[in-house]
Amino acid sequence: MSVPANLAPARGARTPEPEAEAIDAASAAEGASLITRLGRLWERGRLPSESEVRRLFEARLTDVAANKLARRWCEQYSAADGKVRRLMLAALAQVRATYAGDGGEGARLFKRFNAQAQGLRFLVELRADMLRWRKQVAGIQSLDKELESLLSAWFDVGLLELRPLTWDSPASLLEKLILYEAVHEITSWDDLRRRVSPDRRCYAYFHPQMPGVPLIFVEVAFASQMADNVQVLLDSTLPPQDLDKARWAIFYSISNTQPGLKGISFGNFLLKRVVEQLLDELPKLKSFATLSPIPGFSDWLGKLDAEAVEGIVREDKARAKERKREGVPDGQRWVSRLAKAAQGRAPDVVKRAGFRLAACYLQSMKNSLPLDAVARFHLGNGARIERLNWAADTSQKGLKQSCGLMVNYLYDLDELDTNLAKLGDGKPQVSRSVGRVA
Repeated sequence: MSVPANLAPARGARTPEPEAEAIDAASAAEGASLITRLGRLWERGRLPSESEVRRLFEARLTDVAANKLARRWCEQYSAADGKVRRLMLAALAQVRATYAGDGGEGARLFKRFNAQAQGLRFLVELRADMLRWRKQVAGIQSLDKELESLLSAWFDVGLLELRPLTWDSPASLLEKLILYEAVHEITSWDDLRRRVSPDRRCYAYFHPQMPGVPLIFVEVAFASQMADNVQVLLDSTLPPQDLDKARWAIFYSISNTQPGLKGISFGNFLLKRVVEQLLDELPKLKSFATLSPIPGFSDWLGKLDAEAVEGIVREDKARAKERKREGVPDGQRWVSRLAKAAQGRAPDVVKRAGFRLAACYLQSMKNSLPLDAVARFHLGNGARIERLNWAADTSQKGLKQSCGLMVNYLYDLDELDTNLAKLGDGKPQVSRSVGRVA
């Protein structure tokens, strides 16, 4: 998930520094390999030597000298720019590749790093770099798998704390909400105040070793019926919701904050914990749903040829297949048509076509998983595709990624396991209304 462009620099992202003299000298020859440059820097003592790196893998976890080396390695890595970091990761991968099988060398290395001050946070950032360069640094995939396995254990949901975030929360935490919000940009402090107001809820998971960092957070609104427009939901000028009349809880934004925890799933546990919390606090709530973006829809549609689109949007599928009409718009033209229609009075025929295309996309599977990332998350938690909403997000981002369409995923607590089983059979669960338009 991306952060708003205007807020990204304040997020603490590392800006590449000017290349150090050693890196300039090492990379002077065009096309020099990563390992060749690594060898030169080893020889010149500009990076921890191969023997030192090997000791990080091999020495006992109680080895004092090896642990001092680990501290120095972590300090040097944290202070380095991107090019040096990539070389240091290449050194780890190269040494790791010399050990046959799994003798625990990789786990020993990462446990040694974890024992350092702020070690767990360092490892999360280290893995983010590993994922960023996994196609550029040979052998990094093996290290990534070993680190992911350890992080999965260290971030077990039983170790995480669910905490509500309110306007009275520390300013440092509220700032992180602004920076990490990946679904609907928080445009101002007034906007933030609305999202954590008394008639809204915001919950986040925290790890005891990273107490000031929300790992994932969910924003919740309340309504008398299922929401169908995110601009209305985010309108800070509307009066507060009477929670005594609320029957629906709407999850309208879920954001992971740490790229280094990709593939480590605790989002499903977050929603279930939040549902339990809400029912304890607001027992009159009856239903739980999302108002979700469809982030991959425009890209998917734009790649379809005219014949494929025709086969989806025509009600008479057999006739559409038999008859090839001239001048039928392809997917890219439909993207433009739908986005334009979402901003004005859309003809019913265009809306029906948009719903058919979106329903088809949301039920598309790849490698036995939903094609759309958000669908993959919610359907993987046992939700069902409940309703498609026209012109539900007419922001620039909403029009670009999904032609303004949004979807509600319904969390029926009694049907979660059944829905999940059907997904395992390759059949995402949809409501009757969505099934009719597909």
